[in-house]
Amino acid sequence: MLNEQIEPMKVLSVNVGQPRDVQSDGKTVLTSIFKTPVQGRIPVRDNNLAGDRQSDPRVHGGRWKAIYAYPSEHYPFWMEQLGVHLSWGSFGENLTIEGLVERDVHVGDRLRIGSTELVVSQPRMPCYKLGIRFDDPLMVKRFLDSRRSGFYFSVAVEGDIGVGDSIEVLARNEARISIPEILRLYIGDEVDPVRLQQAIELPALSDAWRGDLRKRLAGST
Repeated sequence: MLNEQIEPMKVLSVNVGQPRDVQSDGKTVLTSIFKTPVQGRIPVRDNNLAGDRQSDPRVHGGRWKAIYAYPSEHYPFWMEQLGVHLSWGSFGENLTIEGLVERDVHVGDRLRIGSTELVVSQPRMPCYKLGIRFDDPLMVKRFLDSRRSGFYFSVAVEGDIGVGDSIEVLARNEARISIPEILRLYIGDEVDPVRLQQAIELPALSDAWRGDLRKRLAGST
């Protein structure tokens, strides 16, 4: 383990959900954003947590977005902003975690949680279903503007995860491109060609992100 963190890093809640129909603007929308905390040891198999299923596999789940983690440290901010109490899993995360926020992790970092080994793959770019979840069409913009994105993992070693599991950093990616930095590279006003190229070369980054960053790099030359 790399002893770079002072605060303990652990899982506070494991959350899963199944697709369900909800009404929005007079339309029926299928979504799995509503997650419920579960107890016990939850297997991680086939790029997913047992009991969890995505509604639209074209844009959710899969190799690069197998498990979504969201820092519990952001909950007080959102409860103040929204004026409501929020239970773990409110942002559709599979893992509500403590002691590890976006600035502390880099794309390509390898972590051990429970008996699994996971690799940080990308930030979350929210879709309209987050607005449905909070009954607020502006929530997508608010979420993105806050830069409290959380982050996705791909699965390197299958296993199981449970509440209270410690989070160990096994290896840091040498490029050290953090979640906030790759968000800036993706949507920021300034363009850094060197860092963009380094990001593009990250094996842990999804093909979709790589393609978008290539376009951004090409547009800067």
